[in-house]
Amino acid sequence: MTRTAFITGATAGIGQAAARRFVAAGWNVIATGRRRDAAAAAEAGEVALLLNNAGLAPPMQTLQEADLDASLNAIETNITGLVALTRALLPGVIARKGSVINLSSVAATYPYRGGAVYGGSKAFVRQFSLDLRCDLHGTGVRVTSIEPGMAETEFTIVRTGGDREASDALYRGMNPMTAEDLAGTIYWIASLPPHLNINTIELMPVSQSFAGFQVARGESGS
Repeated sequence: MTRTAFITGATAGIGQAAARRFVAAGWNVIATGRRRDAAAAAEAGEVALLLNNAGLAPPMQTLQEADLDASLNAIETNITGLVALTRALLPGVIARKGSVINLSSVAATYPYRGGAVYGGSKAFVRQFSLDLRCDLHGTGVRVTSIEPGMAETEFTIVRTGGDREASDALYRGMNPMTAEDLAGTIYWIASLPPHLNINTIELMPVSQSFAGFQVARGESGS
């Protein structure tokens, strides 16, 4: 029987690569953009896998400098939209003992200047995934939080306000992950034997590691 995957944020980047990977493997794929209608999703059919990939990051500015509307828009997409869609599709996923895979980020664990809203929203995604697994214990449904580091996709161009030069500068001189790298990981998780659950998985390119602590010196450090 053909299985159905519901993939959000599938118009580009990781979501698009994942959609192609699942189609190539014989899955039926329902692909949506960033804006999701939970009511319509509930009528999407026999969904066995939900990939919550759609996400939004406001510009990298400190909270005191950031545009509030941009911050709230990111929260609406990354948190509210994810919860609403998951709730809408859960009955079908439970009926098929399927899987929920949520795209978080290393920003959920490792703080950086200008990442309060994005990192905070992705920390929610990580914890939501863990708690959702508790809620679904005994149903046979698997839940995974994927937490990637630097991946060169259209997401960065959007985050830099369409500034291709600024986006390219982030990856200059390194070998970042690609959308296809992450799509392969997503498909691997979905293809594991049904008695195995990957709770969380963190991926980085070899050329990325962990940042050091910030230190304020002089009067500002008192």
